[in-house]
Amino acid sequence: MPDSPTVDELDRRIVLALQLNARASWKQIANALGAPESTVTRRGQLLLADHVVAVTGVLDHLRCGLGISIYMRFRARPGRALAVAQAVAALSAPRFVTITIGSFDVAAEVVVKSHRDVMSVVSQLESIDDVVESESMVVIRKFSAFEEWDPGLLGGQATGVLRTGGAVTDYAHRDWVEPEQLTEQEFEIARILAEDGRATYATIAARTGISESTAARRVESLVKRGCLRFRCVFESPVIGFGVEFLLWLIVEPGRIDEVGERLAKHPSTRYVSAATGRHNLILQGVLPHYGDLYQYTTQVVGQLPGLVTADLTLQVQTLKRAWVPIGPDGRPSPKEHR
Repeated sequence: MPDSPTVDELDRRIVLALQLNARASWKQIANALGAPESTVTRRGQLLLADHVVAVTGVLDHLRCGLGISIYMRFRARPGRALAVAQAVAALSAPRFVTITIGSFDVAAEVVVKSHRDVMSVVSQLESIDDVVESESMVVIRKFSAFEEWDPGLLGGQATGVLRTGGAVTDYAHRDWVEPEQLTEQEFEIARILAEDGRATYATIAARTGISESTAARRVESLVKRGCLRFRCVFESPVIGFGVEFLLWLIVEPGRIDEVGERLAKHPSTRYVSAATGRHNLILQGVLPHYGDLYQYTTQVVGQLPGLVTADLTLQVQTLKRAWVPIGPDGRPSPKEHR
């Protein structure tokens, strides 16, 4: 894994605060951290300017009927994992791409318009030079998403301050059946927030030709309906998690709900979803140290009810998150979005 940007304790706590509420004001973050507002503002703006962290607005494609997710894994010719990952990341459909150690060399999450488009996109990815084998799994329900993750490092009081006042933390994924229909104006607002998830209502108003109060109402409506969420993009070592992994599980069908909900509540889980294909649960997680892997495997994974098999692959370099390119230095560069 490439070296991550160096940060001090206050920087780390500011990033943690942004993870809990990516659009929190600097005043709100300062109150939560018990630090001077001027200091938090200066340091937070510097973290964003230096690309230690980025904030992007992400439309939930499942909620909005904009597409479906496919997780793909690739085996590459010896020594060609990076070249394959770069070729995958260069395409528009993948929103997450990482190099892994384990049963496969590269993993990606790909968004396609509908299940009818799966084969054309999969064929395009499988035809990449140096890909020798691949497998695909279609996401059919999320149990938790990155935006909901609470690393549990700031304490209950700070978390309460940051997640009070409009920050949606329970997206009720299981209750969504009929997709929301977005207006062209809402899509325009979403595009602006994809470029800068902390764009002010004044900025949104100026670029869309609406009033600030209307811009605020539109954004709040999108968030409340579960259509728009704000993703804080950073590499996990920045906040003290040195190990990042993907967990591919086969669970008895009757226990998928139980296991998915259980894993969603675990503090190491950043994302977990149910899928079709060889593995019916897919998880992205983090741990502080390499030495924590054994206990996680035996005490967390090994105790799951209805577990048939588990395949854990370590992430060694991530090239793309939420469509934001990640440089070799671990810095997000929000230059392209969907």
